[in-house]
Amino acid sequence: MLDDLSLHILDIAENSVGAGARNVTLNLVEDRSGGWLTLSVEDDGRGMDEETCAKVVDPFYTTRTTRKVGLGIPFLRQSAELCGGSLELSSSLGIGTSLKASFRLDSIDLPPMGDVPSSIVTLLMSAPTVHWIYRHEIDGRVFVLDSVEILDILGDPEALRDPNIALWLKDYITENVGSIENLSPE
Repeated sequence: MLDDLSLHILDIAENSVGAGARNVTLNLVEDRSGGWLTLSVEDDGRGMDEETCAKVVDPFYTTRTTRKVGLGIPFLRQSAELCGGSLELSSSLGIGTSLKASFRLDSIDLPPMGDVPSSIVTLLMSAPTVHWIYRHEIDGRVFVLDSVEILDILGDPEALRDPNIALWLKDYITENVGSIENLSPE
């Protein structure tokens, strides 16, 4: 099982890149008053047919040739179900895939959030030409990071691989998510 939610985000988003996605949207929604945490990833990769979509929740199914198991989605599903939530997966060939995992915030089995900013920066650095949107909502307050806006400033996608820019982005995400987290509810 993956130790925290940031590692699940990294794993699922890397699946999107591996499926040829040019656009990936990552959403984290914390509804504290309702008691839910929702993680969703949507992409425009090659998608899957119904049969493959049903198989990817099986830990012994993978399209990789380097190993015989694919544990990311099954681990995410198990984690969500242990927390009283669920995993929904939908996909269409040639259109893309949408994955949504929900977790009860009051569950003792809720994994820690982990270092989400580092996971987001890792994705930006590893696939700088992908259009990434990271949206984090806490009780209606929203922070959005859009890689197109960053590239409008930087110019060159390869600049996202510069360690100084990566450190700045990590701090930027951390500070902005922290600011929406620390605001008093409306």
